[in-house]
Amino acid sequence: MENFKKNDTFEAEVIDLTHEGQGVVKINRFPFFVDNALPGERIKMRVLKVGKSFGFGRVDEFLSQSEHRISGINLDYLRTGIADFGHLAYSEQLKFKQKQVSELLRKTAGKVEFPVLPVLAAEQTLAYRNKAQVPVQMVDGLLTTGFYRKNSHTLVPVEDFYIQDKALDAIILFIRDECRQMAVQAYDEKSRKGWLRHIVVRRAYHTGEVMVTLVVTNKKAPVPIKVLVNKLAAQFSNLKSVQLNINKGTGSFILGKEFVVLYGQDFISDTMLDKTFQISAPAFYQVNTAQAEKLYQTAYDFAQLLPTDVVIDAYSGIGTIGLGMADRVAKVYGMEVIASAVENAQHNAQLNHIENAHYEVGTAETIMPKWLAEGISPDLIFVDPPRKGLDESFIESATEANPRAIIYISCNPATFARDVVRFEAQGYQLEKVQPVDLFPQTHHVETVALFTRKK
Repeated sequence: MENFKKNDTFEAEVIDLTHEGQGVVKINRFPFFVDNALPGERIKMRVLKVGKSFGFGRVDEFLSQSEHRISGINLDYLRTGIADFGHLAYSEQLKFKQKQVSELLRKTAGKVEFPVLPVLAAEQTLAYRNKAQVPVQMVDGLLTTGFYRKNSHTLVPVEDFYIQDKALDAIILFIRDECRQMAVQAYDEKSRKGWLRHIVVRRAYHTGEVMVTLVVTNKKAPVPIKVLVNKLAAQFSNLKSVQLNINKGTGSFILGKEFVVLYGQDFISDTMLDKTFQISAPAFYQVNTAQAEKLYQTAYDFAQLLPTDVVIDAYSGIGTIGLGMADRVAKVYGMEVIASAVENAQHNAQLNHIENAHYEVGTAETIMPKWLAEGISPDLIFVDPPRKGLDESFIESATEANPRAIIYISCNPATFARDVVRFEAQGYQLEKVQPVDLFPQTHHVETVALFTRKK
């Protein structure tokens, strides 16, 4: 390591991007990661921080800029990670995401010549998110909504969230302004005083139905909360649900376990691939509905569904994947850890007059071996795990069940590449990978992959 010091400045060329969208600069072969810097640009870089094997820098001046740079973007979107690719032309974002998946497969799974298909692009690249989870803090004595600066709990005030449905922004600002007038105190992590922690808003893409969840420290509101609820209902005609969520914890998780309905019902309804779904507050539902429809359709196409197929839908959520194909197969079995999501899935099956779907509460790792012991023999297994990927014991159970194909939907290319190695060790080979862009303007990418038994 060179003897770099904070505030040293260097002229350098940006040679690459990290997976989080930071420019990579090398000074005497020592790498620095720099926000708001794109490959091909020459910059004057100031050293911010130096570690053992890499450092962080910032752009003091652009000596030349990339032809793919989007100018005029609010830099708060980069600083908070709301849109950490927002300064890069959309066509280049797609190329980078394809390259990211390919490189991780090459490095982790040794897939040198593996063909990762071009990313399925989004038609709507701004204002697409159907869900907002916005932290609240007192800033200079004023209740403020915004987003945390990357790797911190410092709130950056934001009014236009750029990638969120504009209706969500309007509801958040309305709640913020009403709370200011009522002198509601935001929760303070240091003193552990205050009441309001987060504002969570969902708006169904096809039906427009709205759910508001106020995450608070306790049930007893310090203000006449009914007044706020009545004003919300008068202002937003599609409001179907207002709930309190009680989170007394000190950790960084957003939702607590307990919900209290203040207005309407405890769900909203939407449609996806011509099926109707009820969505509860804690349930997982893809935040980009139009792209999720492409994602699921790709998964069905990969599976080549047959009317005789028995399908296991692991990590089934509210049933979107399993119920979307139930009328094309013989039987669907789904599992999910969130009990209210399983209730949603069971209810959604009834709503859509589906009688061949069965859902249970529990982890994929425990339910899968139980079903196999009961003699359930799947032809296809669909998995859509969280960012940490699949548990090794689940991969063993899934491959032991000997399905003709396993369809893996991943939101994290790194854990997906790791799981490719595990599947191959159990006799299942990776046939094809289709990235889908569910999160334009950000570094995130979803992939659909097909595994088949080795011949």
